[in-house]
Amino acid sequence: MQEPISENIVLRLARYLRVLHKLKSLGFVKVFSNNLGDAIGVTPAVVRKDFSIIKISGNKRGGYSIDTLIAELERILGKSSRQQVIVAGCGRIGTALMNYTEFRKEGIEISSGFDIDPAKIDPDASPPILHVDQMQDFIVEHGIRVAILAVPDQAAASVFERMVESGVRGFLNFTTVELKCAGKCPDETCEAECIVHNVNISLEIENLFYLVNLRNQLQDRVVVDGQQTN
Repeated sequence: MQEPISENIVLRLARYLRVLHKLKSLGFVKVFSNNLGDAIGVTPAVVRKDFSIIKISGNKRGGYSIDTLIAELERILGKSSRQQVIVAGCGRIGTALMNYTEFRKEGIEISSGFDIDPAKIDPDASPPILHVDQMQDFIVEHGIRVAILAVPDQAAASVFERMVESGVRGFLNFTTVELKCAGKCPDETCEAECIVHNVNISLEIENLFYLVNLRNQLQDRVVVDGQQTN
């Protein structure tokens, strides 16, 4: 059985896969570690190490077969079949995610959205928007393992718990509530607790402002120090 791959490596593998598909569409059949490294901003040594972890080998002269890499990366990342995701909360963020066309290109299918607002319910839409009371049955029926939470903050915990009870194990959380799975899994023998990625957009923007301001301060200090030494 293959050892678990770290989250950072998984993210890089997904980025390699995007680059490989682009190269294949341009007619390339081989690729070298320095090409992939340049494309995603890592060294060739990191690329080779990542591939060695997943038992893919190449050679200095011949490089890697693009078809072989694509097939193996899609197998590891679970892209051999379309990945189904649901969205809870069909407001602005939820609707934007449901209408994001790049998901389908990446093999991700938004199977359904869920909301409590009767004005938003539309079973005939693509993807359909159903009442949240139908969510748990839908999760079980379709074997949904990953969900996006874009509900109002006050509803986040209850919707999250209902999803966990129904079998969802991966969450992309766009609410400002920090959700944790510990102790909520109904099955004590569950092999792994849920994975929750909390996406706080305001916090990310604040962090960007901090980093930009910090860089400006450092640049100003360099200029001042340079003038002092002249």
